Amino acid sequence: MMSKVKLGVLAGAALGLFDGLSTFFVPEAAASGMMPAIIAGSTIKGVLTGWLVGVFARRYRSLPWGLIFGLSVGLLLSFLVALMPDPDGKHHYVEIMLPGALLGLVVGFVSQRFGAAPGEENP
Repeated sequence: MMSKVKLGVLAGAALGLFDGLSTFFVPEAAASGMMPAIIAGSTIKGVLTGWLVGVFARRYRSLPWGLIFGLSVGLLLSFLVALMPDPDGKHHYVEIMLPGALLGLVVGFVSQRFGAAPGEENP
């Protein structure tokens, strides 16, 4: 079984990459040439969320608190990204924060529910 931290990082990276790749469906993002930065940023944001949530899940074994913490971390990191305007000077709070919140919730659930507690991991 994989540790809570490793599982959190893996889930966060996968969901962050998926989040970044989903911007292919936003014509303005593709046209602005920001796709590589968006994909890389979303993946890094997912890895950081996964690591923080995994560390929390290892320390506090509570599904409700894991979900709340994951949601909070996802929202906070997404808010920090949403503060940066696009080339036209617009901010995209909903478009950035909603997927970030969902990412945090899913990673919080996965880490708490499926991650191994310390001492239970496979070597």
